[in-house]
Amino acid sequence: MRLTVPLTAKDDAIEWALTHAMAFKETAYSARHAPFTLTPSLISKEHYQYLKRAVEPLGKLIHYVSEAHAFLVDAIQPITASDPFFGALLRAHQQLHGSAHSSGTQAPRMPLLIMRSDFMDDRDLGPKLVEFNGIAAGMGPFGQLAHQLHRYLQQQWPLQPKGELVENHAIEQLSTAIAHATLMIKHEFGDTGPARFLMLVQENEDNVFDQHLLEFALQQKGIQTLRRTFSELQGQLTTGAQHRLILEGVGTIDTVYLRAGYQYADYGTVDINGNRDYQALMGIRVLLEQHRIAVNATLGQQLATSKRVQMLLSSMDELTLTQFGLTLPEASMIKALLGEMHPVTAESGQLIAESPIDTWVLKNQGEGGGHCLFGADILQKLAELEPAQYPVWSLMRRLHPQPRATQALVVRNGEIHVIDDLIPEIGIFSVHLNGLPAVNHKTNTDSPSYAGYLIRSKSARVTEGGVHSGQGVLDSLMLRE
Repeated sequence: MRLTVPLTAKDDAIEWALTHAMAFKETAYSARHAPFTLTPSLISKEHYQYLKRAVEPLGKLIHYVSEAHAFLVDAIQPITASDPFFGALLRAHQQLHGSAHSSGTQAPRMPLLIMRSDFMDDRDLGPKLVEFNGIAAGMGPFGQLAHQLHRYLQQQWPLQPKGELVENHAIEQLSTAIAHATLMIKHEFGDTGPARFLMLVQENEDNVFDQHLLEFALQQKGIQTLRRTFSELQGQLTTGAQHRLILEGVGTIDTVYLRAGYQYADYGTVDINGNRDYQALMGIRVLLEQHRIAVNATLGQQLATSKRVQMLLSSMDELTLTQFGLTLPEASMIKALLGEMHPVTAESGQLIAESPIDTWVLKNQGEGGGHCLFGADILQKLAELEPAQYPVWSLMRRLHPQPRATQALVVRNGEIHVIDDLIPEIGIFSVHLNGLPAVNHKTNTDSPSYAGYLIRSKSARVTEGGVHSGQGVLDSLMLRE
């Protein structure tokens, strides 16, 4: 494409983004557009269809792992001594389901797995899973808006390349699945009142427009939507007949969707003595699952999509993976996508020293940006770790995608930037309800749990690719001719 895009085209794109709420909240009364590319990334139809199909067995795998309570206890226990957050999550999980050696109790909640599987296409290894996102798996609406923006620009401005854009109906598909779960719970009780969806959010959230776009779609389907922080739920939840969840001043709740709770800070409160406490708000997680609601993410889902479990799954062969509800062909498909991961041990330093500097990524259990180390920083961190801290970390073979063949233009904070090595990370959404595909759409016969995609692109030279917190930008897909 021509890199001399008229400034009027850039301004038009920014105004389109703001008009359609593709933005972050700046103050109580202002917003800034989310960063985006002016043209989409190319993908072959075969590759796109392959990833779209892959999320079906991946979602099934994570559902079965999330309900394998003894397995999760054994998997997470080694990291609890050095990771207080996962220690708290595991205690809450055990409070709900019993210990690893008990038969376990059946929590009345209905697991609603809204997951985003993030992939990168390594130039030598092919497509590999970067990570699972099973809690606060957001920005599906922004993924759809990026597609719509590129379609608008393709129609309005002579921006190249021309081609077939990959449709993205994430808002409709996610809201359809959530509405289905919400109404299923409501109808179980013969409830004639309004169906209600509760979104748990962070305090002072600036990524509200992506959330509101999903809420608006639910409202159009007749669902009443509510927003609360964990603190705002303290003392506000009670139990009705047959484990019905009741929110004071509102009424019965059918679905709870967590866009918070993936970091320990979300549960922090300060008592009158200035001491920080996490137990009260963590207890809300347990309380929710003790009721008959559809919930994402369950404690099991959050543990199952951790880096620790991803590392353990990557070390299993196809036959071992079939213990989690997979057929052998499904297990083979997943095995091919799972990247190479290793536990950190006393010998890890030698492995790093003997490899080229860009071979590995060192990851802890944190979600969001700032939890990965690269290059020389890995050896320095390994030298600082105590043996008890090893299980919190894992080594993953670093992926090296092929950048775009031509320079790309991105828009950030109102300005155009030229990026000559833009690489995409492809997030594919899927929804399973109680382990079964939950997206009913006529185009989804080959992957009935598929619920749209999110493309975040960044320069190959930067490591933080988040749109909200890193150097990533919203992008979309176009089929390669």
